[in-house]
Amino acid sequence: MNKKMLLAALAAGVTAFFVGWLIFGIALMDFYEANTTHYDGLFKEEMNLWLILISNLLWGLLIAWIYGNFAGKKSMAGGALTGFLLGLLIMTSFDLYFLGGWNLFTPTLIVVDIIANAVWLACAGAVAGLILKTREK
Repeated sequence: MNKKMLLAALAAGVTAFFVGWLIFGIALMDFYEANTTHYDGLFKEEMNLWLILISNLLWGLLIAWIYGNFAGKKSMAGGALTGFLLGLLIMTSFDLYFLGGWNLFTPTLIVVDIIANAVWLACAGAVAGLILKTREK
């Protein structure tokens, strides 16, 4: 892993953190609240933002590593597509598992969550693609 890929991973992770805050912490917060089964102790009174940041940095690393190692010509659009597809496939897998085994989320939330996560990771992937972009000669 070279410096450019590490920079792409860092930038994608920081982007994921802030875009995630906008999507999940502001735009969809009330929707998630209304479509989640609540019980005492489910949510912490105060989130541990350091752990959330580390999680997002790991997502950035995953996207940058996959895109950096397995794509041909690199571009912002290609990075966005990679992030979108990773988000779509991974979150569909997670959310179907949750829907199949837990009484925590409504089916409507699952659909919105899959789409929101795909868009969220597309934004992170676009940043990684921009940094890893193949220069035209």
